[in-house]
Amino acid sequence: MSATLFSPYTIKQVTLKNRIVMTPMCQYSSHNQDGKVEDWHRVHYTSRAVGGVGLIIVEATAVLPEGRITYRDLGIWSDEHVSGLKELVDLVHQNGAKIGIQLAHAGRKADLEETIIAPSAIPFPGQKTPKAADAEDIRRVVEGFREGARRAKEAGFDVIEIQGAHGFLLNEFLSPVTNHREDEYGGNADNRYRLLSEVIDAINSVWSGPLFVRISANEYDPQGNSLEQYIDYSRRMKAQGVDLIDCTSGGLVPAQIHAYPGYQVNLADQIRNQADIATGAVGMITDPSHAEEVLCNGRADLVFLGRELLRHPYWAYDAAKALNTTLERPVQYQRA
Repeated sequence: MSATLFSPYTIKQVTLKNRIVMTPMCQYSSHNQDGKVEDWHRVHYTSRAVGGVGLIIVEATAVLPEGRITYRDLGIWSDEHVSGLKELVDLVHQNGAKIGIQLAHAGRKADLEETIIAPSAIPFPGQKTPKAADAEDIRRVVEGFREGARRAKEAGFDVIEIQGAHGFLLNEFLSPVTNHREDEYGGNADNRYRLLSEVIDAINSVWSGPLFVRISANEYDPQGNSLEQYIDYSRRMKAQGVDLIDCTSGGLVPAQIHAYPGYQVNLADQIRNQADIATGAVGMITDPSHAEEVLCNGRADLVFLGRELLRHPYWAYDAAKALNTTLERPVQYQRA
């Protein structure tokens, strides 16, 4: 019997050949500071497609220039970005994988010279104080995500993921730690969810493919959202047409985290089974048997690998061997 890790998985009209996902990881390699794809991105992502990954999600890609984490982030705020992204999509498709893109806005964690925005004028420790977003800023953010999704569709991506985690803008609006607003975007859980809700609706107005949302389901702050609150938010996202919750943690505030293999799997497990929505598990999952256990026991639907795929781009082939499964290799490599 084939391992579950190497079984196909279908979301809407997209079928992944296996359950291995390359999680978004910033490369900070758009060296001309214009947000455009460069040779590094072409090599980096395509090599993981050659390595057998089922779905590759491109790093946080800024929907607005002021939404970058750094000036060397990838961007999707202009139609000029589409051709490079389409080239990346085509390269990954030619090598047997599906490809997604994470649409993002850094909020108060943007390390830029110009004005940065957040729900409230509260800086991330050690960084500049952001401007509390006004109505026009919020309108611009929502429109940025809509246009980013339109461009992602034009470029041919299979999946869109919304970055709602790690202390970036949408996470900042969701959390009472960083959102001290008293208008319709703050003050209670319903209002704090409003911006993410508007972003989801905006994307769905131009996109019909699989939609993921990444959340930090543990904010590591006693004043932050509980897992129970994120389960509620996940139910709301499902009702809006979100297909999968990518369950990570942290990043909202500085924190000492006791990380160990699978330390975030419980978040994916609880959200999957209490909110009745597909989830992705991430966080130091490096052993193929561990990945298989997570899937076989119904704790998540997909396994997201990050740093392990930086260390070992061909992890999938070793995992298949460890799980007594045959993984088709490119014909050029079959002699090995």
